[in-house]
Amino acid sequence: MASSAHPSSSSSDPTIHVLTLNCWGLKYISTHRHARLVEIGNRIASASPQPSLVCLQECWTQQDYQAIRAATSHILPHGKFYFSGIFGGGLAILSAWPIVESSMYRYPLNGLPAAFYRGDWFVGKGVACARIEMPADIFGQGKSRILEVFNTHLHAPYKPEPLDTYVCHRTAQAWEIAKLMRHAVERGHFVLGCGDFNMRPASLAHQLIETHSGVKDVWRVLHPDSSLGSANDQVERERGRKVPNAGFNVTENGATCDSVLNTWRWNKGQQKRLDKGEDITVALDTEDPGAKRLDYIFFGGGGERDDERAWSVEAANVGMMERHPELKCSLSDHFSVEATFRLSTRPADTPMASSTPYGAVLPPATYTTIADMIAKYTSREAKQRRIRVSHFFAQFAISIGCLVGVWWTPNYASFILMLVSTLGLSAGVIDGLMGFLFVNSEIRALKEFNWEIDAAKQRAVLVEAGKGAQEETLEVGKTGAGGHTQGAVGEPEAMREDNGKMEMVV
Repeated sequence: MASSAHPSSSSSDPTIHVLTLNCWGLKYISTHRHARLVEIGNRIASASPQPSLVCLQECWTQQDYQAIRAATSHILPHGKFYFSGIFGGGLAILSAWPIVESSMYRYPLNGLPAAFYRGDWFVGKGVACARIEMPADIFGQGKSRILEVFNTHLHAPYKPEPLDTYVCHRTAQAWEIAKLMRHAVERGHFVLGCGDFNMRPASLAHQLIETHSGVKDVWRVLHPDSSLGSANDQVERERGRKVPNAGFNVTENGATCDSVLNTWRWNKGQQKRLDKGEDITVALDTEDPGAKRLDYIFFGGGGERDDERAWSVEAANVGMMERHPELKCSLSDHFSVEATFRLSTRPADTPMASSTPYGAVLPPATYTTIADMIAKYTSREAKQRRIRVSHFFAQFAISIGCLVGVWWTPNYASFILMLVSTLGLSAGVIDGLMGFLFVNSEIRALKEFNWEIDAAKQRAVLVEAGKGAQEETLEVGKTGAGGHTQGAVGEPEAMREDNGKMEMVV
């Protein structure tokens, strides 16, 4: 029987080592899929420090999942493969400690069935949720012993924002996982949100998560000045920084995708040389204008006033950059994100640096931007619904006309009319189902999202108005009789003199 305590942990060193990786394990599509995922399992098993928790995305097949489990079971004896959608969500969680409860939450807004060539809707993207109870002899008996993990893969961007058609869906998905994580934080548990979020730092989705979930982006905690996208993105060009090299991107910017170090981003000529067995190396000082950070670890919660403990991030790095030993290719088209967390004591009156105060809001203008995006996308989908429904009725009428025409046409013409009727009506029925059922469902989900954003905006307006009123009160309460200042409730506040200037002692 596997021990409940993690091999690398001790009562004097209560740490958790976390790894998240998009494996690029698309069946029939991803090159060298099984060989790469087997090697990913081997690298996880030999990693130092040993991981306590691993979150995988795009691990689509049971064969690949079981291969990784077989390689890592001695350090990660507990695991869960999550089932979702028509083809599966590709999410899996491996843990050093028992997963006592799990669920799969599917996003209400999750791509379009018409975009079958992209597949986001068909895989049923969502959040793989797991509740883990860590050993009491290491992490104590309190709420900080409970770890809630949320593993996800948000809708892929197919164009840069704001041109991306699916930015509304991805932002809505970020809102949903933010709510799940906030609820866990409110329960006082330690919370980890991992995965391929397909978003840029400081994007609307990123802002919603950090503001409304009570968690923080690990990389931004340790590297607050890291990039907000690739050097090619407008937001980075506006910062006026020189194009970073590959080494800087992985050590400072946390770039996990589109790096020149990743062989799956090379041109066809380089990949052909690699396929012939040539081991091509890329220097770390090579300019890397396209690399960006799409994979994240968020953390929060776990603070307990009764025993004055809190979780803090100790280290974070980009990993899984090694090549396959025989194939010489990268293990995935993404690199991993890895982080170490420590449970430590703190003064009882010290706030947790990792938490966001409950009720925190973004500026009202940000919610207005999101609401405008929802309105624009809803209008687009309403138009799509009219087109699809109209196509159904038009095709139905054409089919009836073709069947009537069969009575007065020769055999070969009858065959053509029947073929046109059958194929056309089939397409019309599919379009009608999407128009009547899917688009209606999508618009209703958009209405729910819009209501919640509107409620958040109203709260933000009240918060901003409250701040304005407080500042106005302080401005009005300037020095009066006796050299005192009147505070917000008319009470004199203590004053001090510093270099001839009077300041309120807050």
